[in-house]
Amino acid sequence: GGGMGIALAPDGTRVYVGVHVPSGNGTLETIDTATREVTGTAPVGRRPFDVDVSRDGREVYAIGHDSFDVTVVPTEGQGAPRRVEAAPYGTEGGLGSWLKPHYAVVRPSDGRLLLPFEGERLLVVDPATGRSAVEAMTANTHQHGAAITPDGTLLVVGTGPIDPAADEGPSLTVRAPDGAETVIPLDGPHEDVAVSPDGRTAYVTGGFTRDGHWDGITVVDLETHETRRLAAGERPLGIAVL
Repeated sequence: GGGMGIALAPDGTRVYVGVHVPSGNGTLETIDTATREVTGTAPVGRRPFDVDVSRDGREVYAIGHDSFDVTVVPTEGQGAPRRVEAAPYGTEGGLGSWLKPHYAVVRPSDGRLLLPFEGERLLVVDPATGRSAVEAMTANTHQHGAAITPDGTLLVVGTGPIDPAADEGPSLTVRAPDGAETVIPLDGPHEDVAVSPDGRTAYVTGGFTRDGHWDGITVVDLETHETRRLAAGERPLGIAVL
């Protein structure tokens, strides 16, 4: 058990933390950044891997890894949480399935949630209606961390193959707003990604543990696709640009 996904409100006054409860569904805790006290909790899906906030701060989205869902949590008491299924492959296999949601981003242009799956499918969820659509992806690798730039360019970390005989290795997918993709190979497993404010550089953490880990980050030049490694503590997982 413990904290997993985390996100900051647009005005900086609250932090939202997805808390994994091993015995069942998780909770979303709201923390006041001035007092550092928990001011509210809400029920969410099982193992809330990632947490995101709408651009206007009115909704929080908890990604339920083991329940194949997104929980939409209104802020400021504006209604009850509601569940949206996030399972473009279905839910067969349950807890043992690899085909689960991991990280999501909020698309700047329309507020829809983008959830990558396996370098094959991008689930586009409208949190207002609960409806979703699927778009094709090209990396063909198990995917985790995601980030998005102000112009809508999506970056997704490929951690490596589930089936080495059929899947591709670790990579960083750069997906333009029109859906065109560039797949940049990475050396070894990675977990999460952040992008510089100017959109030219990506920082990808090496602290992934399913296929091993390494103690650093990879810096990716998004124009030339050149990469270089930097030491960064022990098993770095999440990352943010300040």
